[in-house]
Order: sequence, then structure tokens, then C-alpha cells
Amino acid sequence: MPGMRRREFLAAPAAMAAQTAAPPNILFVMPDQWRGMDLGSHGAQVRTPNLDRLSARGVQFDCAVANTPVCSPARASLLTGQYAHSVDMAVNDLPLDNRHDTIAKILAKAGYYTGFIGKWHIHGGPRMPGYVPPERRQGYEFWAASICNHSYFEQVYFRDSPEPIRMPEYESYGWTKLALEFIDKARERKQPWFLSLQQGPPHDPYLWPPGFEKSYDPAKIAMRPNWSGGAKNAAGRPTGTRENVAAYYAAIEALDRETGKILDQVDANTIVLFLSDHGDMLGSHNAALKRKPWEESCRVPTIFAGPGIPAGWRTPQPISHIDLVPTLLGFAGQKRTPEMPGCDFSNFIRTRGRSKPKDLPQHSMLMSHSKTEGREFDPWRGLRTPRWKYARFENKPWVLYDLAADPFERKNLIAEARHAKLIAGFDKEIEAWQTRFNDSWAEQVDWLLRDRPQRKTARAV
Repeated sequence: MPGMRRREFLAAPAAMAAQTAAPPNILFVMPDQWRGMDLGSHGAQVRTPNLDRLSARGVQFDCAVANTPVCSPARASLLTGQYAHSVDMAVNDLPLDNRHDTIAKILAKAGYYTGFIGKWHIHGGPRMPGYVPPERRQGYEFWAASICNHSYFEQVYFRDSPEPIRMPEYESYGWTKLALEFIDKARERKQPWFLSLQQGPPHDPYLWPPGFEKSYDPAKIAMRPNWSGGAKNAAGRPTGTRENVAAYYAAIEALDRETGKILDQVDANTIVLFLSDHGDMLGSHNAALKRKPWEESCRVPTIFAGPGIPAGWRTPQPISHIDLVPTLLGFAGQKRTPEMPGCDFSNFIRTRGRSKPKDLPQHSMLMSHSKTEGREFDPWRGLRTPRWKYARFENKPWVLYDLAADPFERKNLIAEARHAKLIAGFDKEIEAWQTRFNDSWAEQVDWLLRDRPQRKTARAV
């Protein structure tokens, strides 16, 4: 059904769509640094009408997290289906080795036309100028991307030569046009397609997209109850201000509109996965950016919609980045490799949770192999269940929250004797996981952590 409009895609009966003999297309949409709670469908102040309609026709995972809530590690997991440290990608700005199986390689072998658009950030070395040669693209055929450049009004990207192509508009608008170009090409080729669209916004610097400059009044922003106005980023600049949050919301609303334009052009035989690589503290817990165990950092939006997926379902079932490659492969009728430790949720989703795989996770692992951006916290490991959040340093427990009673994580229960048995059990889980996956407490440092050039922030707030 080429050219099917969004309202038809969202309204198409899942059962009818599932009867098609053709393998489903897969649209993977991942903006950068979008917090899991910041959706209109979750009661947030930000306006996301297109994603709200998408979620109404699919499933939302309310307990979805990034295993390693920072960019390169998260992207490596979302490409390989493995924990970041298992593929030597535990920190930012490292190169992902070509030897690993990736979702793009597997789907390409299965006859899919594969495409990548946006921010790559798993090439290693300097981020600029940003060219990635074809042999380092991990299975993607169509290419319009750069390594990492958060200059949203001065973006450049590359195709199949090292000649930069300047984007004449705000980044998200340009990436959308390229996504529509890919869909047109895929339709001409008459083969199933897999598109990974990974945009830079709403990641800092917090910039107002054109047309959205007055979308949110900073004075009227409802800040989270755990917010403090004193947070600073690694460079010592205030972050998480009302102005920052207002511009962050504006970037989200612009991305929602652009996502709607893409959904306008996909047919009913398309699995859509919307998520992010990690969140953003934005002043909650008086902290900035990510790499933290708190919900603002590690919780990510996760919405599945498309053929065979029941409408209007929200589930507290734990899911994390390592589960998403096996799940998308499951929807495509492909098997995950033995190296992928995550769970294939495809039948769980199709049956509204009635079909429970043997490896259905009861919790998700959380971790940071480096100190946080401001070097204020040491490397940590933790886990999240639907009710509990726990994290520890190598030599001592750190935080324990009862998320059911304390969703904003304002009361740390770590010192309460009545929880000693629970903490000991969580420690045992973490120790067993570290043994199984050969995880060391040795600190790692981002390749570009020191002496990183400052971004241009002329339009930052």
C-alpha cells in the first residue's frame, strides 16, 4: 500500500496487516537524549500528538531503560544487541569493530534494503569532520550521516564520498527529508526495508527550532519535583534551567511533527520502533546530562506499532536496549545470534503479554563504566525492576528507591536496615551478571573527554 497516509497506518487493523506474506518494513526512530517520561501520553507538559497517536495504536513500555545511558555505548548496544562493554564500547568515542554481527548486516543478508540517517557516533577518533567510509558502516547501504556534530543550524553530513554536504536548515528538518528520500528509493526497489533514523536533538545545546521559538514560556514550565536550579554541566555552565527545559520541549515538539511527516509515508506493513539512546537530568537531583542511575537519565521512551501489534497497550514489563535488536529481528522472522543476551519480545508484544518467553527479564541491568561528566560520581552498576531502583559503587551501595512509593526518587533507602536483605539480593544479581559477562570495575575514560573543543552555541539558551 505505497503512499498510505498516517491516519490509515495508525488505524489499520493489526490482525489484517499481520496476514501479509511480505516481510515487514522496519522504521527505527531514535532522537538523542530524550527522557522516557517526556511524552504527552505520559502526562508530560510537552506536546507530542503524533507519538501519542502512534502509542494509541501500539504498545508502550513504561519500564524501558538504557543499559548504559550515554551515547556511543547505547548506540553500540542498539546495533549489536550486546552489552556495550562486551563489544569494547563501554564509553564514548570508541570505534565499533567490524567483526560483530549487527541488525543491519543480518537484515541485509535477509534481503532488506538498509539505510542509516543522522548521528553515527560509533566510528571512534575525532568527531569532525564526520565522514564514515562504506566499509565501516556496519551493514547499512543507504547512507546520509555524520559521526557527531550537535551544531543544529550548521550541520553537515556525508554520503559515499568524504565531501561534506551542508544542510541548509535546522537539522531535524533536513534529516526528515532524507528519510523520505530513503522511503521513496525503497519503494522503487520493491523490497523490504530497514531505516535507522538517529537525530541529534533534543540533546544539548538546548536550541529553539525554527517555528517553535515561542512554543513554551519558561516561566510557566512545570519543573519536576526533584529539580534544583543549581545544576551545572561539565564546563561549569548552568544547565537544567527553565529556559533549557523550554527549549528542550520545543525541540521535542518539532521532532514529533517531523516524525508525523515520516509516518505519513509508511505503509501498513511497517513495524515502527520509537525510542531514545538515554535521557537528560536537566537539573533533577541537581545534576546534568546522563550516566546517572536516576530515571531522568536512564529511562527511555519505547513505543512499538505496526502489523500484528495490539493497540493501546501499556506494560510495566522491564525491557532495555539489549532486548531491542532481538525483538526487531523477531518481527522480521530472523533469529538473533548466540552472542545477543537480550530477550525477543516480538511474540510477547503480539499476544499482549500472554506469550512469555523463557528468558523474559525480571529486571534490567544499568551501568556506567566511567565517571560521570562532571567527574562527581565513580563508575557504578545497578538494576531496575518495575518497583525498585538500585545502584552501587565497587566498594559500597549507593542508592535504593521504591519507585512505586517514590517515583521521583527523593528518598534514598540505602541505609534502612529493613532493606538489607533486598540490597544483598541485588548485589548478588549484579555480581552474577558481572561474572557471566566478564565485566570489570576498572574505570574507563572517554577518548575525547579531555581537551574537547567547545561547541558553537550562538542560539543556545
